[in-house]
Amino acid sequence: MGSYIPSTAAQRQEMLKAIGLEDFRQLYKDVPGEMYLDRELDIPSGKSELEVCREVSSMAAGNKVFPTVLRGAGAYDHYIPSIVRYIPAKEEFLTAYTPYQAELSQGILQSIFEYQTMVCELTGMDVSNASVYDGATAAAEAAAMCRDRKRRVTLISATTHPDVINIVRTYCYGTNDELRIVPAKDGKTDKEELRKMLEGGDVSGVYVQQPNFFGLFEDAGELGQIVHEAGSMFIMGCNPIALAIMKTPAECGADIAVGEGQPLGMPLSYGGPYLGFMATTAKYMRKLPGRIVGQTTDSRGERCFVLSLQAREQHIRREKASSNICSNEALCALTAGVYMATMGPDGMAQAASQSMSKAHYLAKELCKLKGVSLRFKGDFFHEFLTDIPKADEVLKALEDNGILGGLPVDGGIFWCATEKVPKAELDRAVSIVREVLA
Repeated sequence: MGSYIPSTAAQRQEMLKAIGLEDFRQLYKDVPGEMYLDRELDIPSGKSELEVCREVSSMAAGNKVFPTVLRGAGAYDHYIPSIVRYIPAKEEFLTAYTPYQAELSQGILQSIFEYQTMVCELTGMDVSNASVYDGATAAAEAAAMCRDRKRRVTLISATTHPDVINIVRTYCYGTNDELRIVPAKDGKTDKEELRKMLEGGDVSGVYVQQPNFFGLFEDAGELGQIVHEAGSMFIMGCNPIALAIMKTPAECGADIAVGEGQPLGMPLSYGGPYLGFMATTAKYMRKLPGRIVGQTTDSRGERCFVLSLQAREQHIRREKASSNICSNEALCALTAGVYMATMGPDGMAQAASQSMSKAHYLAKELCKLKGVSLRFKGDFFHEFLTDIPKADEVLKALEDNGILGGLPVDGGIFWCATEKVPKAELDRAVSIVREVLA
């Protein structure tokens, strides 16, 4: 095995000689002697590549991979075309880091620019950043965008994914701001309670998830109107696949659109790395955190790409910063861009409509069984919550038959169906549930 340090011992000695030293330890002469570790580290000796491959493969063989997945709750098993995996793996793109040197990074900058353009087309917004860590981080950064000196309270609907609520709460704690939860009514945001909570005039922004955590479509347009009448900003957290067939955040009056980009070509991968997308109107683009790639012309008048508006992604003066977001998940953004370009508007709309129709079919068939019913009435996308007896037994029986059932939630099961699940598998799952309940 070769050294991971690219210079040779002779080259390193030459560098030391150039600065008047004989040993690297002389660089640390101010460090107390007792701080040095003058022995080998107490770790096992290294292995060859073949040995490591065998050991890791053996560990991976213990994983259970389900051929059929009926669970979502924030991470979704969509079909990923093979080209979506191939292009981001090319060595020209295989980095997650921000391209600082525009002269050397035109290809990566263009890929981010195309990604930003497609996010704007998907959301109806004017400008998008070059992505952030994940959807929950995007929600927290959007809440920070809304704050000013007089308005320091963020409202978030109780129908939001619990993980998103917790991340926004953590961010608010760090900046000494307040987070208040808008109650839910029948599985959707309570409009009347929202009106009351906006009366104090101290609310900077309101976050609503669409579709919400229970899979239901919120009355986003009306909620946006209520928020704006109170002088606050409206943030919509969106499922990007659903955006292919539902009203855009712009059409609903949102000031900021954010969401988890995992459905855009990212495999489930035990929870990451994922992708947070953010987009806003031209009015608020200077408040948008992170990186923005812009298009311009070079000294020869030819099309080129540059990093725009901000000197760097994180703000240096932390106590005065509106954001401390750092790297922009460029590789995941590239993956999402390739997915959207490959699928196109029609392909994404088909994936969305198939997911929605299969979820409705599964819900209808399950609700034919004795004791099974939808907990909430109303239009839903590709997820729904059922009250069901013997929930643990049902999920165990499905697992024994190679099906990852829905998420157990407070005496019920939260189901999901995507375009990947064939109708025959839905029927088989319903048959298994029927046997358990019988």
